[in-house]
Amino acid sequence: MTDLSALHEAVAFGRSNGRIIWQPRISCWLNDKQFAGEPLPEPYEGMSLPDIYRSLGCSARLYYANRSLQRIEDPRVVTTRHDRGDAKTETVVETPVGNQRDIIQRVPENIRPLRIKWPVTTEEELKVATWRAEHCTWRWNQEGYEAVLAEWGDLGAPTVFLPRMNIQDLYINTMGVQNAIYALYDWPETVEAYFRALDEAHDRLIDVVNDCPIRIINLGENIHAGTLPPDLFRKYHLPACQRRCERLHTASKFVSSHWDGDCRPLLPFAHETGLDGIEAITPQPQGDVTLEEVREALGDDMFLLDGIPAIYFDATFPVETLITCTEKLIELFAPRLILGISDELSSTGDIERIRIVGDIVDAYNQRVSG
Repeated sequence: MTDLSALHEAVAFGRSNGRIIWQPRISCWLNDKQFAGEPLPEPYEGMSLPDIYRSLGCSARLYYANRSLQRIEDPRVVTTRHDRGDAKTETVVETPVGNQRDIIQRVPENIRPLRIKWPVTTEEELKVATWRAEHCTWRWNQEGYEAVLAEWGDLGAPTVFLPRMNIQDLYINTMGVQNAIYALYDWPETVEAYFRALDEAHDRLIDVVNDCPIRIINLGENIHAGTLPPDLFRKYHLPACQRRCERLHTASKFVSSHWDGDCRPLLPFAHETGLDGIEAITPQPQGDVTLEEVREALGDDMFLLDGIPAIYFDATFPVETLITCTEKLIELFAPRLILGISDELSSTGDIERIRIVGDIVDAYNQRVSG
C-alpha cells in the first residue's frame, strides 16, 4: 500500500509530481450507525475506523492529532459538573472574577447533546471568558502525538485544527448565533476585549504549534456566509485569518480553513486570507457554488480540500453522477487538490462508493506518474 502519510505531505507541499490524494471523512457514517445500533455492512463490522480506511485503500485526515495540543487553565479555575436529572448536565466554571455556567441535555435521537444554556449569556459571563482566555496556556503532549502516529500514521500526515477565531467562536462555542449578534451591538467594548484576549491566547498556542513536528494546519472555522456575511467577514474574520497565516507560514506550515456553509459571497476574499487552501467548500446541488466558481476564486495557487458533495454518495444519485463530479474536480483542480467529501459521508451514504472514487484517483495518479 502507498505510504499515504508521505503522499499527503508531498501533495500539500507541491512535491507530488502531479499526483493527488483521496481523503474522505467517514467517521460521521460510523458514529451514526454505532449510535443507532445498526450493524455495519460486511466486511466492516468489528473493524476499527483506521482498519476501515485501510480496507478502503484511502487516506484519512488526521485531525486526531489534536490530542497532542492541550489547553491549560489557570490553576485558580475550578470546574465542576452536576447531574440535574432528565439527562441534563450542568457545568460550572469558577474563577476569581466570577463564574460561567452551561447546561446540555442528552437526547435519544441524536449523538450530540442539546444546548440548554450557553457558556455565555450575560455580559458578566463574557468578562469571565475573557479572563480565562487571558490566563490560559498551552502545552505539547508528546504521548498523545505518538499514540496517534501508532494508530493512524500510515494513513495520512498528522494534522491539527486551531480553535475558532473571534466571531466564529462566539457563534459556535460560546454564545450561539442570535445571542452573539446581539452582543456585538449591545456590548461592543466587552466583545472587543474578548476578541483581543482570544487572539493573544491563540498566539500562545501558535508558538507551540510552530515548534511542533506537525506541518499541516487547519483553521476549524465552519464558515457560513448566512451567519458571517461579507461586512462581518471583513471586519472580524479576515484580519485575524491573515495574521494567523502569516505567523504559521514563518514556520513553513500548510494552512487551510474550513468553509462548509454557503460560500459564494465570501469566495472573492479567498486570496486575501493568506490561506494555502480552503476545506469543505460544497458545490451545487448541495451548496451554493459551482465548481467553476470555486476554481476561479482559488486560482492557480490555492488548494481545494474536498469538493465532492456528500449527497453523491447516497442512492438518490446514480453512480455516474459521482464519477462525473470526481473527474471534473481532478480536471479543474489537480494537482492542488486534496480530494474529499464536502464534508462527511452521511449515515445513509454507500461506503462502497468510496472505492469508486479511489479507483479514479489511482488511475489518474498512475497516468501522471508515467
